[in-house]
Amino acid sequence: MVNRVILIGNLGKDPEVKRLENGAVVAKFSVATSENYKDKIGEWNTNTEWHDVVCWRNLAERAESTLKKGVQVYVEGKLTHRTWQDQDGNNRRTTEIVSNYFRVVSGRSSEPVQTEKVQTEKVQTELVQGTKYDLTF
Repeated sequence: MVNRVILIGNLGKDPEVKRLENGAVVAKFSVATSENYKDKIGEWNTNTEWHDVVCWRNLAERAESTLKKGVQVYVEGKLTHRTWQDQDGNNRRTTEIVSNYFRVVSGRSSEPVQTEKVQTEKVQTELVQGTKYDLTF
């Protein structure tokens, strides 16, 4: 069985980061994904979905330092459901993506960010030109 989620979308706001009593760090943020489609009369519509993402420990600290509202991000993780009680004692259910990896795809205002592909091309160029390069990441 497989429980894997891959998203590419934009952050709606800066991550909320908490440090728990046991020392663990958790970051929460929302990612918007959109899809365009033609309706019955031929007009284009956009459907936007918001996804709640949670990161733990080192990944949460990295989210705190690198993710900002508006950046485009690639997120991998698993889909989880959590139940909890609100202030009035009502049972609530939340669906979240628990991320095990993310990468910034582009910055705000469509500012390009150096991605793994660009880094890989640099390594390949340097290898071809005979430069020694440490390939461990």
